[in-house]
Amino acid sequence: MELLLVEDKDSFRRLLTRALEGSAWSVRAVGDPQEALAALAERPAQVLVTDLRLPGMSGLELIRRARRLQPALRVVLMSAFGEPKDIVEAMKLGADDFLPKPFDLDAFLALLEHLRALAMAPPPNPAEPWIAHSPAMQALDAALRRTADSHLPTLFRGEQGAGKARCARRLHLLRHPAAPYFSLQAASLGPEGPEPGILQLLQGGSLLLAGLDQLRPEAVPALTRALDSPPGRAVHWMAAAPEGYTLPTSLAQHLGLLELRVPPLRERREDLLPLLRLFLEWDAARQGRPAPWLAPGVERALLGYAWPGNVRELEHLAGRALGCAEGLVIHQLPDLGPPEAPPLALSWPGEGPLEARLKAVAREAERRILARVLRESAHDLPAAAERLGLTPRSLAQRLRDHGIPLEDEA
Repeated sequence: MELLLVEDKDSFRRLLTRALEGSAWSVRAVGDPQEALAALAERPAQVLVTDLRLPGMSGLELIRRARRLQPALRVVLMSAFGEPKDIVEAMKLGADDFLPKPFDLDAFLALLEHLRALAMAPPPNPAEPWIAHSPAMQALDAALRRTADSHLPTLFRGEQGAGKARCARRLHLLRHPAAPYFSLQAASLGPEGPEPGILQLLQGGSLLLAGLDQLRPEAVPALTRALDSPPGRAVHWMAAAPEGYTLPTSLAQHLGLLELRVPPLRERREDLLPLLRLFLEWDAARQGRPAPWLAPGVERALLGYAWPGNVRELEHLAGRALGCAEGLVIHQLPDLGPPEAPPLALSWPGEGPLEARLKAVAREAERRILARVLRESAHDLPAAAERLGLTPRSLAQRLRDHGIPLEDEA
């Protein structure tokens, strides 16, 4: 992983660079903040470690500009002169921690290991809306709050698209919102089970096994061993599966102890309108336009549907309804069905040699194709892999490389 170190004192910069030799970090060390911004613009980093007092620009201003370039950047601020107001301002700008100089190198390395976990397995967005007006969802929310006090593995059961992955993120945020979180498609597991490095990264955090019904039989023994291992016992395990799926006996003793049912959308009528309005706001914001209103007749029609689908279908409906909006009002809802796929539009590559530009275009095209096929396959990893001529494991790795969520985001 990439670490950008900004420290104008040559001796201290060399000391920290030597301390990171042989570690998981690829270190770029500079003494000038302008050079740091240029390096970040040229190649992203996962973590920025910067001094507060720098020539020509403060560390606070560097953090502000760096996070404009890379909003997900993890940041550590160092200083021998840090005032409380500087620390508060750094936290407002998104800094993860403050290290007063001089500091213990072991503490520095431990902090970086924690940030590496958060960079590779970022926690869910705590601002993600949680809509639970219906009695069925209020009962589920109460169950999630009770479950948050336990360490028991949790199995979410429900129909495809009902929101099992969303419930897993909700449970994680109730337990430990700042801890790492990782979603792993069960279909991507082989006979060796989860990568040991993933479990080490997730210590104190959560791991969701999505699509548990797609788990291959040869992966079951290794997964059971991982659940029983010391690193595995330090992770909160969650899984998602259809209601009729029967767990293998060895897994049932681990993942079947606590089950929570996620109700389908037809059982949560009170949530229909708030969810639709939310999806309309999201789609409108992405298009840079104001969210339209729903005409009263549209609201009545929505509530009168014998709803055949789940949250994902409602999100697709919102996208199509936005396209049918007349000004700021939606007068009718289009028939339910798969959304029309948008054209493959690619951004113009940045400056550079032809080969570098072609490489950038190819990577963006790959990302868009993978995301579209996964969406069209209803987040069914094996089905998407078959359409693309890939193995599920290979597709899962490509999705991870592009930062495309593997689970159903509903």
